[in-house]
Parts: sequence; structure tokens; C-alpha cells
Amino acid sequence: METLTLLIDGFAIAFEPLNLVLVIVGCALGLFIGAMPGLGSVNGVAILLPMTFLVPPTGAVIFLAAIYYGAMYGGAISSIMLGIPGASTAVATTFDGRPLALKGLADKALVAAATASFVGGTISVILFTLFAPPLAEVALTFGAPEIFALMLMAFATFVGLGGDDIPKTLFSICIGLVFGAVGLDIISGEPRLIFGGLPGFFHGINFLVLAIGIYGIAEMLWTIEVSQGEVMISQASVSFKRILANLRELKLTLKTMVMGSFLGYFVGILPAAGATPGALMAYGLAKTISKDRESFGKGNVDGVVAPEAANNAASTGAMLPMLTLGIPGSPTTAILLGGMVIWGLEPGPLLFVEHKEFVWGLIASLYAANLFSLLINIAFIPAFIWVLRLPFTILAPIIFILCIVGGFVPTMDMHDVWLMLIFGVVGYLMRKLNYPMAPAVLAIVLGPLAEPALRQSLLISGGSFSIFFTRPFASVISVLALILLLLPVAKLLYEKYLK
Repeated sequence: METLTLLIDGFAIAFEPLNLVLVIVGCALGLFIGAMPGLGSVNGVAILLPMTFLVPPTGAVIFLAAIYYGAMYGGAISSIMLGIPGASTAVATTFDGRPLALKGLADKALVAAATASFVGGTISVILFTLFAPPLAEVALTFGAPEIFALMLMAFATFVGLGGDDIPKTLFSICIGLVFGAVGLDIISGEPRLIFGGLPGFFHGINFLVLAIGIYGIAEMLWTIEVSQGEVMISQASVSFKRILANLRELKLTLKTMVMGSFLGYFVGILPAAGATPGALMAYGLAKTISKDRESFGKGNVDGVVAPEAANNAASTGAMLPMLTLGIPGSPTTAILLGGMVIWGLEPGPLLFVEHKEFVWGLIASLYAANLFSLLINIAFIPAFIWVLRLPFTILAPIIFILCIVGGFVPTMDMHDVWLMLIFGVVGYLMRKLNYPMAPAVLAIVLGPLAEPALRQSLLISGGSFSIFFTRPFASVISVLALILLLLPVAKLLYEKYLK
């Protein structure tokens, strides 16, 4: 009952005229920032942080949180419309969102992404409201062994029940792990795989550079080959009636949305995990439990709603350890944490006692930001569809320029632009040879998280792998991961000897 009273007080703060305007403006700006390749919520929040010194601390954090939410929605737009991930969190949305757009169903993909984001955001904010302190304590028990077990399970969802060729899937994962290992060794500090000492490789391979190359440049090259020089104009259309019909169809994906929401929120509350692994894991799990796994990657709506629900849920989840423990759950919340410290708000357990108005005003604003992001997103769908009606001869140069900008912005280094172009050619060749690209993307995201977790675990245990089976949470997750990994072998033996 006390929680409900505090939340009502929070809504009174969130719906103050200034704060409400900040929520709406923040959501709209976030939508644009998320849709621009290479920007994403991290850069958006960092760039707009100085503007917040013009308003009170509560309004400032509400504004930045609204940008964060809007950017989570916006990342799906360029992923679906152009095949270029607006941010790393939206890469998994490209897998099925882009094929739907190419089939003339861009409105369906955009409505699915917006609705799933709303469901994921709503479920995560409710969980945040009800269970913030106990969930923060659970997240704190997750050490290196549990993190590695979780990463192993993410890989297993792609290998164990993937519809793709298993050897090609494994090869794709290995290539991604190699790319993820480029840079400086995390323990010794020694450079590795820097290809003749090229300075650009010392900071590693930026994930967005790989994603934009594989999905932006490669997609453009593939489309040019398939069209054989003909002018292509998408037949995508939109109307109020179609939007309502699409919303009704989404009832069938509700189970996937809920699954993605809970998984994304849980991954989001783990320190340093963030929304990208959550979205990729949700996509892999949705494919695993689907009765129509073969359609994934070809335009399955479940492949859009799972990652979109997960990345929005994870963005809320990442705020939980930031507020309750002072530990940021993602790069964006690290910037928010810095802003709070500047404004004299010290994150931690006492924040909920000493600054109740701030905490509950922020939580209430998340409900509002979620709703306004959905409304703004759906209202702009006709404008997004208009982009697809452009002839491909006009669209291709625009896509190419956006890819170049998206590859340059994260590090401001031309090395990454050249690398992106190389990845574009590699992605095009992988597509021609029918190699799955999703596992490689998963590996380059999770590899840098899994490697330090594995090495730290083995240092703790003196080199024994038993540590993954003697700790409660780690053992359960490890066993599930091994079951998923061994399922292809069991399936092969069953078909060969028992069927």
C-alpha cells in the first residue's frame, strides 16, 4: 500500500507541466537519435547532458531517461526501413524486421516493434516498482561464473536449436569471437590480433562498425545484385485500418513479448550487461521455442517483438542497480549516474529514503515516457513508410552515406570506416554462401563479456571448471546451456538409430 501511495505522489511530480514537457520532448528527441545510425542512446544522452543544467535535478533526470526510452524505440526504425541498425540494441531487430519491409510489410514490422517496446517497457517498470530492492540484491550475487554461464546459454540458443546449418553456425560464432578478441588483452594488457600493429585495432573492433557493415553495406550490395540494375520501389503502404489490423494480429505474439520482457529485464539488471545482449538472447530464445523456426530471418514477426521487448525492458532494468546500488547496468546509465552525482544525488540504498520525491517521480515518468514513445512512434509510421517508396537509385546513396556516418561517429576514426566497408563485402559473401550472420554478431557482442568472466572464474577456482557447477545460479544456467548444446547430437542420433 505504501508503494502505491509513493507511486501516486510520483505521478503528481511527473505530470507537473515542466516535467511532462520534458518527457514528451525527450521521447521525440530520443526517437530521432535512436533512428540515426551510429548515434544511439549513449551519445544522445551524453550530448544533451549539458542542457539539463537549465532545469531542476528531478526534471533533468526525467528528461535524460525519456531520451533513453525514445532511443530504444527509435533504434528499430532504421533497422526495419533501411537494414542499418540505429544502435547496437536494435541489431537483432534487423534479422526479421528488414525482410518484412522488403515484403511490403514495413508498417506491420514498425507497429510490432513499437507495441513490443511498450509491453517490454511497461512490464519492466512494474517489476521495477514492485521489486527494486530484492532484485538488486539478486543481481549483486551474480559474479563472474554466473555471467559466463549466462553468456554460454546465449550461444547455446543459436547452436542448440537453430534452424541453420550447425557447422556453419559454429564457424560464424568462431569468426565473431576472433573479431571480439582484437585489441588489448584484458589481464596482461598485451596487444593481440592487431594485424601488423595498425593503431586502429588497439581499441578493438567497434560492434556498431561490424553491424552496420554486415547489415547496411552488405544488404545494399545484395539488393543491387538481386535487382540487376532495375529501379526498385517498395510497395509498402499504411492506413489507420491497416495499423488496427496489425495491432489485432499482435495478440498471437503476446507470449513472445512477455518472454522477451522478463528476459531483457533480468539481463538488464546485471551490472555491465546492458540491452544488446538481452535483445540478442531474446531473439535466440524466441527462435528456440518457436514452432516455425525456419521462418526466422525471413520475416517472422516474433523475430521483431522479442528483441524489441527485451531491449526496452533491459533499459529499465539497467536503471535498477544504478539507483539502488550505485552500479550502472549499461553505458547510458553510467552517464546518468554521472549526472546524478553532479546534481548532488548520491545513488544507493539511502536514495530511496532521503530523496523519495526524486526516485518516485523518475519511476512515474518512465510510465509516461513509455506511453508517449508509443504514440509518437505510431504517429510517425506514415513518414517512415514514405522513405521506402523512394526509388532504390535514390535510396542506395542515402543508405551508403548513413552507413559511412554511422561507422565514423562512434570513434571519429577513418580506420573504422574502412573496416566497415570490408565487413560489408564479407557480409555480402557470407550471404551468398548461405552462412548465418546472426551468430557472428552475437559472438562479437558477448565475446568481450564472456572472456573476462571465464578468466576471472578460473582465477578464483585455481583453474577448475567445477566453479560453474558448484554455485547455485551458475550450475542451473550451465546445465541448461549444455542441454541446448547437446540437443543437435541427440536429435541426430534419434533420427539415425531410433526413428
